[in-house]
Amino acid sequence: QVQLVESGGGLVQPGGSLRLSCALTGPIFSVSAMGWYRQAPGKQRELVAAFTTAGNTKYADSVKGRFTISRDNAKNPVYLQMNNLKPEDTAVYYCNLGLRIPNPADYAPSEYWGQGTQVTVSS
Repeated sequence: QVQLVESGGGLVQPGGSLRLSCALTGPIFSVSAMGWYRQAPGKQRELVAAFTTAGNTKYADSVKGRFTISRDNAKNPVYLQMNNLKPEDTAVYYCNLGLRIPNPADYAPSEYWGQGTQVTVSS
């Protein structure tokens, strides 16, 4: 059974940093696409950062230059380094295993999600 487990969330002051981790376990032998989403109260879940099927990175405009997605190898784990955090970054952050799609610049989420980790940016 495929499982994704996030960690690293917490409370941080504006301007601070956090690093989220996503561990993937289960019968997956190679992974190309993985992504981080977030959902704030009353808002839709949105893509924050991702590795596409081609191994390229993709970021939401609101986090470009502040967030960095990275990984140690092709499977696990995947990290999200978040710097210069703002109150509007407050949300539950979810890790997702992406689908293999032909467009190297795009990302499509699969049915596999982590349980989420809360990030709160507040003074």
